Amino acid sequence: MIQVSNLTKIYNTGAHPVTALKDVNLEVKAGEFLSIMGPSGSGKSTFMNILGCLDTPTSGSYKLDGIEVNTLDDNAMAKVRNRKIGFVFQNFNLLPRMTVLRNVEVPMLYAGVNARERMRRASLALERVGLANRVNHRPNQISGGQVQRVAIARALVNEPAVLLADEPTGNLDTRSGEEIMSIFQELNRDGATIVLVTHERDIALHTSRIIHFRDGKLMADEKVENPLDAVEQITNLGLSDSDTGRGKTQ
Repeated sequence: MIQVSNLTKIYNTGAHPVTALKDVNLEVKAGEFLSIMGPSGSGKSTFMNILGCLDTPTSGSYKLDGIEVNTLDDNAMAKVRNRKIGFVFQNFNLLPRMTVLRNVEVPMLYAGVNARERMRRASLALERVGLANRVNHRPNQISGGQVQRVAIARALVNEPAVLLADEPTGNLDTRSGEEIMSIFQELNRDGATIVLVTHERDIALHTSRIIHFRDGKLMADEKVENPLDAVEQITNLGLSDSDTGRGKTQ
């Protein structure tokens, strides 16, 4: 699904060039769930921006679902970004004046999907993340954990080849974070390819691989033999089914 070879990114914004990534090599198979960790300035955010077609490398190769991304012009890259990639951000990035349903429809507007189909697919995506009864609410009328669920639904509606999540639990309490990870794990069991950035090892241990970055280099590729099961973690926190989805932000 993802093939990165000798990827390097150099920024020439000041008196001295800054190498954000240096000779990174990585393969992600379809259906994998992996996390990326590293200290601030390690290159993980730059790497995710390149994977998400929000930035381009200085040199090296990046293939997404068989497409050599580096050779695309701006319009072609925008199409790949909209149709092949689903984004989930730490700060949600929802439009506050729109309902939950309308927020989820946004990526389909750019894809040219007709109104009836947009509503159908958005409703199904919200049902998939447990928010079928919140379609007419606005983001400020639901909890932080539920807002992140909306963001996940929005990322899914164009059926992307890969789901990229940047600190998706960073603004959530422990319970809400586990609920979000349970959704990711369920999506992965259904075949979704997911790459997640986190600074919390407890979150990374829910995935099957942990990629470690430092000083712009990929330092380690760690296999997680027995990933944490988010549903079990929720049970250990003493939650009932009725509590799910009602976490508050910190």
